[in-house]
Amino acid sequence: MVDAFLAAARAGDFEGLLAILDPDVALRFDGGGAGPLARPAITGAREVAGELAVRGRIFAGLARPIVVNGAAGAIVRLTDGLVVVAAMTVIGGRIAEIDLIGDPGKLRGIR
Repeated sequence: MVDAFLAAARAGDFEGLLAILDPDVALRFDGGGAGPLARPAITGAREVAGELAVRGRIFAGLARPIVVNGAAGAIVRLTDGLVVVAAMTVIGGRIAEIDLIGDPGKLRGIR
């Protein structure tokens, strides 16, 4: 599921993203109160797919799949040392939740 998600996001494939997102998907941001991840959540498959097809392309290009707390996810390491983890909840074969975590306090143990 993560591979399909990253491939669609890298390509800016709106329809491909819609196919793997739950209709009520939630995309949440946790940047620790500052930076590009300090923004409100986005809900709904069309809204989330639109956001990811445009803004997610750069991050998806740098991402690699990982296991996050026993579930599907991805990690992005930027050249400036910033780390962002995407934790995904998959229900019924579709991504129902995506939590983008960039809060350095929460990612201290990442190696």
